[in-house]
Amino acid sequence: MTDLSTASPTISPALLYDDAKAAIVQLTEAFGFTRTALYESEDGAVLHAELVYGNGMVMVGSRGTGGVFDHAMAGAGPAAVYVVVEDTDAHHRRARENGAEILMPPTDQEYGSRDYMARDVGGNIWSFGTYAPKGPEVTAAG
Repeated sequence: MTDLSTASPTISPALLYDDAKAAIVQLTEAFGFTRTALYESEDGAVLHAELVYGNGMVMVGSRGTGGVFDHAMAGAGPAAVYVVVEDTDAHHRRARENGAEILMPPTDQEYGSRDYMARDVGGNIWSFGTYAPKGPEVTAAG
């Protein structure tokens, strides 16, 4: 049984990019993620990278590496990821200043959130906002 009391996220989206290095630059510079791991092949393709934001993580890799995951994801379309941020307007400003394609400016939602939406270099949709879904209650394994 997995100990859910650890700081590591139990769900981490995994995204493949034609240019994973450009995606990592955009995710760190425009969206404020921190790169914590990067593994490259001999030819420089990103085999696996981990980027964190708060207590969440996204895993990133290059398309065309020939691995099982790469084959399974062949032809897969863009994904959508939601990230909770403290200050939507400041986060939006950073993204815009770093050239992110903004699809929706910061907008107050009927359910109480303030969010904005952007598209990354791989066509994935990123929503950033103040809505913090309540997950399951986590207790220490014992």
